[in-house]
Amino acid sequence: MQDEWKAPVEALERTGGHEVRSWQLMEQALLAGVIEQRRKRRWGIFFKLLGFAYLLAVLFSFSPWTGLAETASHGPHTALIDVRGVIADEERASADNLIGSLRAAFADDNTRAVLLRINSPGGSPVQSGYVYDEIRRLQARHPQTKVYAVISDLGASGAYYIASAADAIYADKASLVGSIGVTASGFGFVEAIQRLGIERRVYTAGEHKGFLDPFLPQQDAQTRFWGEVLETTHRQFIASVKEGRGERLKDTDNPELFSGLVWSGEQALALGLIDGLGSASHVAREVIGEAKIVDFTQKESPIDRFAKKIGAGVSQQLMLWMGLQGPTLR
Repeated sequence: MQDEWKAPVEALERTGGHEVRSWQLMEQALLAGVIEQRRKRRWGIFFKLLGFAYLLAVLFSFSPWTGLAETASHGPHTALIDVRGVIADEERASADNLIGSLRAAFADDNTRAVLLRINSPGGSPVQSGYVYDEIRRLQARHPQTKVYAVISDLGASGAYYIASAADAIYADKASLVGSIGVTASGFGFVEAIQRLGIERRVYTAGEHKGFLDPFLPQQDAQTRFWGEVLETTHRQFIASVKEGRGERLKDTDNPELFSGLVWSGEQALALGLIDGLGSASHVAREVIGEAKIVDFTQKESPIDRFAKKIGAGVSQQLMLWMGLQGPTLR
């Protein structure tokens, strides 16, 4: 009897033992898979952090933080300040950046003269006016330190506004100089939305609050008013240029001089808009008499530039497209 039951029991034990070992192997495999996934995840996070740190290191090594590009401990020198790009708030050529550079350059005892290297189409009359006024103030406080403006490719409108505060202006014979005028532009979509069957609804407190809305029809009275605003800004621009250039302007009664036209450097010299032809290095070497140039231009960090391009740049373009941009000296 015992022999009859012995074989089935042994078979059951063998079968059960096999199933137990199978489950154990499956459990070990699953645990090994989980452990491997965790290990890969940890290594993935590590390498991502390492790559991010490497990217930051590269950016920091090739792009200086906001501040002076060079220190001022180089002995006697010509202090260089770049006025490059659109002159506007939060741009590279903002009043804050340029004024900070100017103050640092004038404060350095080794600065023999300040050299503004200009390549700009202009921009905000407010920002340009701030810089113009600060140059005049610093000139009064440091009469021994002259300011020279050198226009490379372009020194137009607001950029020329700033240049006119300098003691002397130089340019290349082919540089574009002048454009003493004011502009404000936008689009009108009134007929377009009518054809699309779109009704524009604007709620304002104030009779003329929505007069720049590109989706509303223009009114003659509002158009005349906006023209008066631009004319006032233009008169301020002209007065500053006349004050800065003085008797060096050859024909102030010429209506084309302040009409917004732009001239070559050679033509600008004949009109008295500039004082001579030459590059920045030429002026430093031959006019100032100090060939060593130290860059005092304030520069932004790469992170600031990236954030600005993504954020402020998009909003400014949207405002310009919708006709909400203010007057510009361009």
